[in-house]
Amino acid sequence: MGGDRQDYYGKHGTPQKYDPTFKGPIYNRGCTDVICCVLLLLAIVGYVAVGIIAWTHGDPRKVIYPTDSRGEFCGQKGTKNANKPFLFYFNIVKCASPLVLLEFQCPTPQICVEKCPDRYLTFLSARNSRDFEYYKQFCVPGFQNNKGVAEVLRDGDCPAVLTPSKPLARRCFPAIHAHKGVLMVGNETTYEDGHGSRKNITELVEGAKKANVVLEARQLAMRIFEDYTVSWYWIVIGLVIAMVLSLLFIILLRFLAGIMVWVMIVMVILVLGYGIFHCYMEYARLRGEAGSDVSLVDLGFQTDLRVYLHLRQTWMAFMIILSILEVVIILLLIFLRKRILIAIALIKEASRAVGYVMCSLLYPLVTFFLLCLCIAYWASTAVFLSTSNEAVYKILDDATCSLAGKTCNPETFPSSNESRLCPNAHCQFAFYGGESGYHRALLGLQIFNAFMFFWLANFVLALGQVTLAGAFASYYWAMRKPDDLPAFPLFSAFGGALRYHTGSLAFGALILAIVQIIRVMLEYLDQRLKAAENKFAKFLMTCLKCCFWCLEKFIKFLNRNAYIMIAIYGTNFCTSARNAFFLLMRNIIRVAVLDKVTDFLFLLGKLLIVGSVGILAFFFFTHRIRIVQDTAPPLNYYWVPILTVIVGSYLIAHGFFSVYGMCVDTLFLCFLEDLERNDGSAERPYFMSSALKKLLNKTNKKVAES
Repeated sequence: MGGDRQDYYGKHGTPQKYDPTFKGPIYNRGCTDVICCVLLLLAIVGYVAVGIIAWTHGDPRKVIYPTDSRGEFCGQKGTKNANKPFLFYFNIVKCASPLVLLEFQCPTPQICVEKCPDRYLTFLSARNSRDFEYYKQFCVPGFQNNKGVAEVLRDGDCPAVLTPSKPLARRCFPAIHAHKGVLMVGNETTYEDGHGSRKNITELVEGAKKANVVLEARQLAMRIFEDYTVSWYWIVIGLVIAMVLSLLFIILLRFLAGIMVWVMIVMVILVLGYGIFHCYMEYARLRGEAGSDVSLVDLGFQTDLRVYLHLRQTWMAFMIILSILEVVIILLLIFLRKRILIAIALIKEASRAVGYVMCSLLYPLVTFFLLCLCIAYWASTAVFLSTSNEAVYKILDDATCSLAGKTCNPETFPSSNESRLCPNAHCQFAFYGGESGYHRALLGLQIFNAFMFFWLANFVLALGQVTLAGAFASYYWAMRKPDDLPAFPLFSAFGGALRYHTGSLAFGALILAIVQIIRVMLEYLDQRLKAAENKFAKFLMTCLKCCFWCLEKFIKFLNRNAYIMIAIYGTNFCTSARNAFFLLMRNIIRVAVLDKVTDFLFLLGKLLIVGSVGILAFFFFTHRIRIVQDTAPPLNYYWVPILTVIVGSYLIAHGFFSVYGMCVDTLFLCFLEDLERNDGSAERPYFMSSALKKLLNKTNKKVAES
């Protein structure tokens, strides 16, 4: 048996030995992983340089404002198109050409206009009528009516037809509507081409069907925006209620951890039970109503999601999902009831620790602020990089032309040899690009920008974890609590992490950033390979994505525990990761049960807070309860503020409970170290609380009197 034990410890390291000088987190520390610290500083300097270069060459107007066939902005102040904010396509049908996917530009002339066409006209009918002045504003600037009809249409001076259009993203798209089951543009069903023949309008409709889908999406977005404008005040109130409930829940856990945990479990079960009951009542109420038996598959996707609430199948699906959750939670409680008692002891200990370090509850705001800075810098740099190209013009022709796709100069193209070889071609703005070394390096700079974002974001999260771990470890290893605690444990841990362990935090964040950037590249390749029919390639890509997802989860878990060891012992990242991993492996059963049961209880707490605020929001925004007369505003979709409150409540609860989770993880590792280092004797007393000692039948022996 002794040989087996030695072999076991040989595989998973040796237990920590008693050190009479160890009294908690080490104060006399040295700098760790200095090379990674220097590498991070150099990378940040390079990142700033990339940002400066991008801001020097970039022009965000290229994203905000559309450009015409000459690469000039529409609606930009200080230009000749300042009063022409919309982009008009001569022939929207050509936008459905596969060439668009290759060149990112429709092979048809495009001009800036003051407003989109609001009537149906053809060039042939308008040329010799009083409508020509109106029609002329949709021709190329400076057009003179001194050519024949065929020459005007051949040279692309004017569109062959105008159709009623609506602006979307500053671009004019045909206004499509249904009339007696037939898709129509405006009030017409036919149009004349440039040669006087009449064609069915369905040819134009086929090229603009996708525009109709986009318009519907735009209407949905506008309705959602309207709902936010009239309900934002009540959404903020709901989020404040979620914050108060989260803070109140944590305060109550400090004094009534056991009772609150069991009450929380019962409340979650009751909330799910009410949800099941409500779904059943709605399911029974719809019995016999016309159209309620239509299946979700037959109904298909509808932009008005309220339609689904009139189907019995919707409420049946909700009821089944809630019932499964109810059964799973009850079964877990039955089989893990004894382990919950141990988890409650850890939560009580964490409650006391947070009570002595109350400012730790505000630290997630620091992490949130730093993450916002990282996101803002990454997003702005990405936009400036993507808009730092130069205007590139290419020969575009919907007919067969050997020169199509070649670069050209719009100033000299009409008199060039290319124009004579391809009489129907146009020298048109294609995209923003360039042939210089800087332009060729843009893709690499974008990858570097994304990589630095992951690295810095992970560094910010690591800094928060080490700071909280250092503060809570100071609490655990204080023999007399709170007398032996430092004056400002959170600030001491924060300063020590930045002063001594920036390199170690950068090392852990670097490893995680490399895995994450690989995952991003795999997602990019997966999107590019979706059109391929190679099943082996799809299978291989799925396996790689799954493997790197698992690797990322494992590295996050290992980094979290390594940061705790760094906060306690001040060792470098590799040593801390190895010691943490072996410590957890030597106590794998406790890790699998205690740690995960505690995570499960925290999840139940989040569900209770989110469920309570969500139910309150549901009854309020559906006018089922009223604080005062007509309190709830009228809404297009009442689920918009409800979902916003639910998601916001979860994020707020997650922020508060993340501090608690880090506290429990820190105390758990300290508890395992305490068991290995000490034996309860007078020389080697346990540092754990009396509740944990009683739960584990451990005692500290008193010093014998002489």
